[in-house]
Amino acid sequence: MSEPPLPDEPMIEAQGLSKFYGSFAASRDVTFSINKGEVAAFLGPNGAGKSTTMKLLTGYLAPSEGVARIAGFDMGNQRLQGARRLGYLPENGPLYADMTPRTLLQFFGEIRGLSPRKFDERFQAVVHTCNLGTVLGKPIGKLSKGFRQRVGMAQALLHDPDVLILDEPTAGLDPNQIREVRKMIRELGQSKTILLSTHILQEVEAMCNRVLFINEGVMVFDGTPQELSEHREDLDQRFHQLTMTS
Repeated sequence: MSEPPLPDEPMIEAQGLSKFYGSFAASRDVTFSINKGEVAAFLGPNGAGKSTTMKLLTGYLAPSEGVARIAGFDMGNQRLQGARRLGYLPENGPLYADMTPRTLLQFFGEIRGLSPRKFDERFQAVVHTCNLGTVLGKPIGKLSKGFRQRVGMAQALLHDPDVLILDEPTAGLDPNQIREVRKMIRELGQSKTILLSTHILQEVEAMCNRVLFINEGVMVFDGTPQELSEHREDLDQRFHQLTMTS
């Protein structure tokens, strides 16, 4: 069994990750690593392979080739160990409309094997972090998109993971809700390693210190936001350049 990584070792690793559906490559030879304390944006146009790569990293999909590691654990054959260190928010999170936020978090606490004492401690923490106090008893199906996204974030944080992988965390939110989610992610980034996918350039500038750019399933850039917009080009122009097809 792998030992947890040291503080200066990568917390998220992709080594030659590829996913093929017949002759179509949803992702191809994707390689990168993200160290503890980094907040990285996984940037690219719709259909570029962001969600596929995230599912490979979290173990939700098996790669056709390559290896994904979370906190040093191979998600192919050590998925349970890796999952204990990982919080994952899919683009359409695992929310059940008839449940309330309280009952949903209780459900996930049981799945995660949290003791009653640990669950009470973590429940209070995520309710505070995600500002859910006013809606704990309301059916999730009746909540706004913004509150549903907060509930999804709460379930991802419930077991206090070291690593967060967030797929389009601000998709469909209004400007005020986006501001709240960005603030939450910046605060979480002070103690956790975060990879978030987006095609919104403002997310990069607002939250991230690292950018991974994927286009047509292939990595085309890995660096800082400043390096992405080098030579004083704005991010919109760089996005266009990196997504132009020959």
